[in-house]
Amino acid sequence: MIDNFALALTHGLLILAAWRLLPRNDLDDVNAPEPAPPSTKGSGRLVDTLKKVRPRA
Repeated sequence: MIDNFALALTHGLLILAAWRLLPRNDLDDVNAPEPAPPSTKGSGRLVDTLKKVRPRA
């Protein structure tokens, strides 16, 4: 029973994601702007970000 529920839930979420993505106009637009390159300021690790936000006392 749990296996059927897990399969139905994951497939349902995949269908929902596809349904939300398909109507986007910029998916097939050749002239769409390029995404910005990732920032090189930090390592991008969550641990480093949390250390900057909440330093230990």
